[in-house]
Amino acid sequence: MRKRQNCAMHAAFLTRHGSRETDSCLRKTQFHMDLWCCFTLQNWLLDFGRPLVMIFCPLEWFPLNKPSAGDYFHMLYNITTPFLLLKLIERSPKTLPRSAVYLCIITFVMGASIHLVGESISHRLLLSGYQLHLSVRENPIMKNLRPKTLIDSFELLQYYDESLGHCMWYVPLFLILFLYFTGCFTIVKAEKTMPISAWLLLAPSGLYYWYLVTEGQIFILFIFTFFAMMATVVHQKRKGFLPNSNGLFLLYSFSLSLMFLTIWVACLWNDKALRRKYPGVMYIPEPWAIYTLHLRDKHMPLTD
Repeated sequence: MRKRQNCAMHAAFLTRHGSRETDSCLRKTQFHMDLWCCFTLQNWLLDFGRPLVMIFCPLEWFPLNKPSAGDYFHMLYNITTPFLLLKLIERSPKTLPRSAVYLCIITFVMGASIHLVGESISHRLLLSGYQLHLSVRENPIMKNLRPKTLIDSFELLQYYDESLGHCMWYVPLFLILFLYFTGCFTIVKAEKTMPISAWLLLAPSGLYYWYLVTEGQIFILFIFTFFAMMATVVHQKRKGFLPNSNGLFLLYSFSLSLMFLTIWVACLWNDKALRRKYPGVMYIPEPWAIYTLHLRDKHMPLTD
């Protein structure tokens, strides 16, 4: 009797929502442990780890006029991330618009490459005493430049690095994640919980998104994507669909990142030095600004 009731329920969904959409939601999906694990490892190693490598590798190994170890990490990141994003899209139960996916991948690679060049030079300036918690014109090493128009060139470099590069990098990245999330819904109740492997990856994943938002200064993009995901959940729930394990993993990762962001801002709210560079309500200091303000001079000598 119960089996007949389930068949009748599924038939009702097929009639009400259309066979194509419902079939994708009925399709059994497993948690993509291999892809999410690869994402987590490469994000922490190739993205977060590259500035650490640039700072702590001996200069005689990678002279300032040659690509550094961090640059090679960044090049590898620009290859592996689009590959993993494409593999993730391939596993989506829902067929996503190919043109949108291709444009996002192309824009992502171009933006990440622009950022590669800008960040490579920025971290060489860091080794020469550049202070990330100050603006370009307020930096002591910039005040002695001659002619003064060279400062304009460095401001242009910062624009390509922190504004244009970040925009072309993060917007398509979050758009692809959101498009994938829209296909992560099911009416199979057994799939609405996450496996243990997903819970183990949740903390490093959420912490990485915190780093991405603070380092890239993309809180508006992040919170807009998070609200869009929440709105999608409400909309799909009215139709009887629930997020599967992959959808829950993304949603919980973003939720955890939001909690980390709240703690981060609360701890640094009264820092007057950081307030000069990050004024206003959108006060989210970069982690590397904390490094140059409070840590660098205590742990490593500046080069001449």
